[in-house]
Amino acid sequence: MSFPYKHVLLIGATSGIGRAMADRFIKTGIKVTAVGRRQDRLNDFVSTHGGSNAHSITFDVSKTEQAPQFAKDVFTTYPDIDCVFLNAGVQRRYNLTSQETFDLASFQNEVHVNFTSIVALAHAFLPYLTAKTEPVSFIFETDDGVDVSTGTNLAIVPACPMPAYSAAKAALNAFVYCFREQLKSTNVKVIDLSPPAVQTELHDYLTPEVGRNIGMPLDQFINEAFAQLQAGKDQAVIGHVADEKTFYEILNKRRSMFEDLTKFMGPT
Repeated sequence: MSFPYKHVLLIGATSGIGRAMADRFIKTGIKVTAVGRRQDRLNDFVSTHGGSNAHSITFDVSKTEQAPQFAKDVFTTYPDIDCVFLNAGVQRRYNLTSQETFDLASFQNEVHVNFTSIVALAHAFLPYLTAKTEPVSFIFETDDGVDVSTGTNLAIVPACPMPAYSAAKAALNAFVYCFREQLKSTNVKVIDLSPPAVQTELHDYLTPEVGRNIGMPLDQFINEAFAQLQAGKDQAVIGHVADEKTFYEILNKRRSMFEDLTKFMGPT
């Protein structure tokens, strides 16, 4: 199979996984409208690939009150967008037991950026996708874990030093399960892309020298992720925690139990 979508709106495209995925889409002939806060990096993306297939929009995902107008402006300018890729995120470490160093405002902001803002954007863009007659999709990047010894999936197994990030990604993963189920009878496919630790600037708080050597090389991840997207999977998980067999058994049983509960309770 080939990736079926022709124009991707990629939110969080100025660095790391987002920028690398945007580059890969362009190289395979897919149009990309890149979204991020840093105008200089958006300009670099457009100038690197030229203006016919590469476009950019400046937006801060944390400003959730602006999401409805942002979605309207995007589809007014680019009505042919058929895939919305949501990929923004921040990551910090916290000592929950310390009265001196624990920063509640920072903790809340991290949950807001990694979870609430993504829900707001999905809700804002949904009517524009369901209004289309052709197949369309949301792609959610639900995790970019970090662990010095092994890549992790923090939406499934939390990392103790990163409670805000782990909690937000677990919440987003649960949201994606429900969102996918409630859209099952529509033209909108919901894809969950879950990376392991990947060598990007997300981990620069550990210092760039340490952080950018943690995890899977970015090129390797992009190759594996794009192959799973081309295969049409709605749950693309790259990497695993500890024993691979045990991890994927847990993942599959979790989805099966979710489906059983949905049959009992209904999707809405």
